[in-house]
Amino acid sequence: MQQESLVEYGSRRVIITITAIFCALLEIVDTTIVNVTLNDMRGNMGATLSEIGWVITAYAIGNVIVVPMTSWLSQQFGRRNYFAASIIIFTISSFLCGNATAMWELILFRFIQGIGGGALLVTSQTIITESYPPEKRGVAQAIYGLGVIIGPTLGPPLGGYITDNYSWPYIFYINIPIGVIATLLTLQFVRSPKYAEKKAINEIDFLGIILLAITVGCLQFVLERGQEDDWFNDPTITLFTVMSALGLFFFIWRELTYKNPIVELRVLKNGNLRVGTILSFILGFGLYGSTFIIPLYTQSTLGWTATQSGMLMIPAALTTAFMMPIIGKLLEKGVPQQYLVALGMLLFFVYSLWGYMIITPADTGSDAFFWMLIVRGVGMGLLFIPITTLALSSLKGQQIGQGAAFTGMMRQLGGSFGVALITTFMARQNMVHRNDLVSKLDTNDPDVINRVNSLAHGFAAKGMDAGTAVRSGYKVLDYSITKQAAVMSYMDVFLYLGLMFLICIPFVLMVKAKKAAKLDPSAMH
Repeated sequence: MQQESLVEYGSRRVIITITAIFCALLEIVDTTIVNVTLNDMRGNMGATLSEIGWVITAYAIGNVIVVPMTSWLSQQFGRRNYFAASIIIFTISSFLCGNATAMWELILFRFIQGIGGGALLVTSQTIITESYPPEKRGVAQAIYGLGVIIGPTLGPPLGGYITDNYSWPYIFYINIPIGVIATLLTLQFVRSPKYAEKKAINEIDFLGIILLAITVGCLQFVLERGQEDDWFNDPTITLFTVMSALGLFFFIWRELTYKNPIVELRVLKNGNLRVGTILSFILGFGLYGSTFIIPLYTQSTLGWTATQSGMLMIPAALTTAFMMPIIGKLLEKGVPQQYLVALGMLLFFVYSLWGYMIITPADTGSDAFFWMLIVRGVGMGLLFIPITTLALSSLKGQQIGQGAAFTGMMRQLGGSFGVALITTFMARQNMVHRNDLVSKLDTNDPDVINRVNSLAHGFAAKGMDAGTAVRSGYKVLDYSITKQAAVMSYMDVFLYLGLMFLICIPFVLMVKAKKAAKLDPSAMH
């Protein structure tokens, strides 16, 4: 009955929904907004490339550590208080990030910002889900999904525009007014559920908290830094991998045996949540992986600006936004979630195959991406809401918060795995393709000689001496090989991402057979 008491109506529900979406957007936009400003930060702070990478890593680690604990922290302090405190932490650390004068300060404040932000995403989802009656949950997830899908896409163009027209601290300062308004609205309108009494200090699972922090913190570090530090050839990466594996083993053991666990793993007995958690991981992999790959390709290979790359993604985000209410209505009418997920995965495969076919070393225009990204937008809409509703559909009361924490964490980890695997895969494929192309080039081949000679003539006409002109001709040839190898690596990423989604379709359709049998265990507690 408590769950019913949290259902809101009229203008109150509208205000709560808007507040929760703004908070989710704050968190997600901040995940990607810094990507296009790293160069400016690096110049301003006098930092190395690997140091500036920590601006992203520190935020992600703070985020992933706190996400699984949100349900427990909400019970401990009351959801409204915890949500408001998280917004305040996020807002203050945003101000401190903008004011940072040394690299270590910026990294520390980004970590604290990540801790504040982690709660915003999952708690927003729980608040929206519980504000709507069960039959309108599809619409609730559609509304929440707007923030989650549009957020990563809004980050790069917004970051590019602010950096080009103002300066990088303003990407953090824009959070402050939104944070202040969201805090006031939360304290005024959001209600806390009356769950179990909060635990006494001696019952708090401090060991669970430490083991969780070690497990996900080390894992996130390995995923973010692995490629740059040459994976297991680096002793630090190896050490952190071992620590993460041991941390996970002892964390699971602790949570299953302790009376008041920090993360309620038993909620995973629910079959729908288990399937939803796995699908959330795959969704994160595709969502963040594809958001990462296209700006990278357009900026590094086609030479676009940050703003141009970001703007390219906006039509797809608007398409997803347009799809959300339609999909919410389809779910309300009883269309099975797994059919929609399967269709979404098929569209994602079409998008990836399209990308594989159109990218070139130099002359892929922005119009070539338009319809391909529209297909991605429709596919993402079909994936996000049905996956989330499937995961949370048969949970009750505080289990909704625990389930949202699992799906949120797995989506984040899926994104981290996606970006880490894509970067590693591309670096390896780049070498393979380059070696392959070079092996096919014979310096005695008349075509190669003619190409180099024509390039050398061009340089000589600009006043270079003969020897330098020939060397410059070979350099241009080498550059075009490097570019061609890079493009072939991007093609491989598109192809394999698409195949991954295609392979998942039969497994998603199989969920149907198990669904009826597994709706019952939701009344576990």
